[in-house]
Amino acid sequence: MEKLERYRTYIKKLLSDYASISSSDSEAETELVFDVERDRYQVVHTGWKNRQPMYGCVLHLDIKGDNKIWIHHDGTEIGIADELVKLGVPKSDIVLAFHEPLVRQYTGFAVG
Repeated sequence: MEKLERYRTYIKKLLSDYASISSSDSEAETELVFDVERDRYQVVHTGWKNRQPMYGCVLHLDIKGDNKIWIHHDGTEIGIADELVKLGVPKSDIVLAFHEPLVRQYTGFAVG
């Protein structure tokens, strides 16, 4: 259980940090979506830009039953997987779910 709580804390901190430095456009906002009960975490941009509606998921991570962090989407330049590794999460506990399963074995991270 300690590992799960540590991973939750890491994810919430990294996503919060990213959201705080994200674009400060007055017509758009950055939302943090944390579902700790189901271990789903997202950063989403919503609002308006150039008189057009704007919506987009920038980061989407889950923690699945075996306490692995699944990165479903990373639309950042920072590379959230590398940031997790810097915090001490082993690559064997990180799944780059945006890669198809057959390719994951070549990423250096967990396959699932």
